[in-house]
Amino acid sequence: MNWADAGFEVFGTHVLWTDLVGNIAALSTVLLAMGKSMWTWPVQFAGSVLLFVASINAHITGNALKQALFAGLAIYGWWAWRRGTRNGEGLAVRPAKWWERSVLIGVMLVGTVVVGLLFYVTGLSWGASVPLPEGAFLVAADAYIFVGSAAATWAQGRALVDFWIVWVAVDLVGVPLAFSSGLVVSGAVYGIFFVLVLIGFVKWLREYRSASLRVAVAQ
Repeated sequence: MNWADAGFEVFGTHVLWTDLVGNIAALSTVLLAMGKSMWTWPVQFAGSVLLFVASINAHITGNALKQALFAGLAIYGWWAWRRGTRNGEGLAVRPAKWWERSVLIGVMLVGTVVVGLLFYVTGLSWGASVPLPEGAFLVAADAYIFVGSAAATWAQGRALVDFWIVWVAVDLVGVPLAFSSGLVVSGAVYGIFFVLVLIGFVKWLREYRSASLRVAVAQ
């Protein structure tokens, strides 16, 4: 057995270390993002690599591609946050500008359609093998989660408060989809993720408002 197959048994189910540690890293990324720690991005990169290996090992190509995208976005996020703090100042969070919100909404709408068609034609989504019309809904949900996750990570790299909202929108589909598909563990992880995202949103919003108030008082 190679390291990619290494794991342990839980109630007769083989749990891969790459899958377990990768998901722990994904959850840790949210906690680190709350505090605007630069460790957010190395941890996300490491988690993405581990989940990529786990997905390839399980022959889930679509999810593997998603993790490869996240690894690339982690590099962008690290560069963007590094750039935003290069003068020794703390990372300044802010709401998205109108054009940034337009980009996020447009990417999620158009991207879901384009990626959904790609997933269905190539069979990269597990829903592509499910008979219509259920299969079409599963592929659309898979594409929506893929595109939404990428959009949220991009917005996170730009330190936009809105990135938490995008994650909420993704989880509103991801949580029920996981449970309805019998993926209880994944559903539980998504559920924990959802709660952490809400906490993170409130924290960043309060921080932005406090910073804006200090600027207004100083003027």
